[in-house]
Amino acid sequence: MLIRRAVAEAIAAGTVRVQYRRWSKRRVKVGTWIHTPGGVIVVDAITEVDPATLTDHDARAAGETSVAQLRKGFRGGDGDPVWRIEVSFGGEDPRTALREEDDLTDDELAALRAKVDAMDARAETPWAWATLELIRDHPAVLAADLGARLGLERDVFKPRVRRLKALGLTESLRIGYRLSPRGERVVDASGRTGRQPYR
Repeated sequence: MLIRRAVAEAIAAGTVRVQYRRWSKRRVKVGTWIHTPGGVIVVDAITEVDPATLTDHDARAAGETSVAQLRKGFRGGDGDPVWRIEVSFGGEDPRTALREEDDLTDDELAALRAKVDAMDARAETPWAWATLELIRDHPAVLAADLGARLGLERDVFKPRVRRLKALGLTESLRIGYRLSPRGERVVDASGRTGRQPYR
């Protein structure tokens, strides 16, 4: 479930407490934590609603200007259910602190390198180290453009970057990504700094 930065910040400030989505089936569960640029958003409740009953008041409560604007953002088929998702702020994203932790012991570095190696080993075509090196060499570049350098569609590339972000190795910018201090340390320690296995 994607939440725009401005809406995430409004949820963090307590001025927005609900979101609406049109999905063929529920895509989140109560208790789900959603990582956003504004911090962690928690799903507190989810119920199906009749979209015909939604009003401008409902839209404003969700951070939209009008019910027409709210409906404009709906995805999926016209007959798919609309869900009312109650949300709250769960705190700062723990990955924010993690990515600053670059004072790593040899054992910690080895463990992180092993996790990246395992991502490559499980894939039909290795991608993890190549992605880290690509982001290192091309910060603040659109995800679609980065993915194209690896021969990947944007919708394939972005989830892979999120897996690296979960280890604290990358961070999102308003456009594209960059390596975190932790990521720089891991890539430098890998001995792969001179390689460019992408096009």
